[in-house]
Amino acid sequence: MTEPAQPPSARREELLGLAYAHVLRHGLSGMSLRPLAEAIGSSPRVLIYLFGSKDGLVRALLGRARADELAVLPDVGHGPVAVGRIWDWLSAPEHRALLTLWVESYARSLVEPDGPWAGFAEATVRDWLAVLGGATGSLAVLRGALLDLLATGDVERTTAAVRAHVRTLTAAADDREADGSRP
Repeated sequence: MTEPAQPPSARREELLGLAYAHVLRHGLSGMSLRPLAEAIGSSPRVLIYLFGSKDGLVRALLGRARADELAVLPDVGHGPVAVGRIWDWLSAPEHRALLTLWVESYARSLVEPDGPWAGFAEATVRDWLAVLGGATGSLAVLRGALLDLLATGDVERTTAAVRAHVRTLTAAADDREADGSRP
């Protein structure tokens, strides 16, 4: 069920930005409106007015996170080049907070399919498959490497795994080209 929220306003956007910065630092698990409102200089009543409910605020925060994630997509290219560029973006230290929030939201969407996270995991799979031309194997490699990177901080090992996958994709594309066949 979607709660009605107020139309976009400067104050709503300002509070969304502040709340987003807060959840990037602290995550969504256990988020409570009162401490969040205090941390961002607002009140629970104002947040409910602007977002309809706590679930409405969570949906707005997830929308913001998804928009940040999708902002990289137009510039990555196609094929093996795209996989490498996506990994470069995923493995950049400045994206860790966003990607940790993504993992939390992805998991919550699986275990709470009727909550404010409903459909988040499925939508992100569709988004990334569209960018990767339906290459499920590449999506699996990227997602697995990302999870390992976030869990261990081991950039060297995870990057080596993704680069090996890119080399395999490139070799397969070169072989198809040499044979005159199409993918």
